Amino acid sequence: MTDEKKRLIRIRNGKRVSFTRQCLSQKKKLDDVWRRPRGLQSKLRKQIRAKGRLPGPGFGSPVAIRGLHPSGYEEVLVFAPADLEGLNPETQAIRVGATVGNKKREVIQNKALTLGLKVINPKDASRHVAEEPETVEEVDSDE
Repeated sequence: MTDEKKRLIRIRNGKRVSFTRQCLSQKKKLDDVWRRPRGLQSKLRKQIRAKGRLPGPGFGSPVAIRGLHPSGYEEVLVFAPADLEGLNPETQAIRVGATVGNKKREVIQNKALTLGLKVINPKDASRHVAEEPETVEEVDSDE
């Protein structure tokens, strides 16, 4: 990755703004996800400065790094070990799908390690062998 891209990623990460939903603090059931204000008398829609910011063109990231992970790699979603074929370890990193189980995740992570790919969401997928509980032998004392 070039120095220019690294510089742009640092600028993008420092410039991020969190846009809050209107009336988020007034209602407990509302999620903290952005929704566009649509009310006729909405102060946020009218862009009154004290009511918060609206997303606009100035908040976008540069075209050269748009869509890249903060580490600088392009994310590739992987669900099977066969999906790792043909990936470039210098520009791409993998994210293992959320629905992949531990057995397949372990296979995918080991194969990615041998191919030199970076795993964005690594997990200790080694099989945990259940330890057998220690049995206490009862000694019969017939005295």
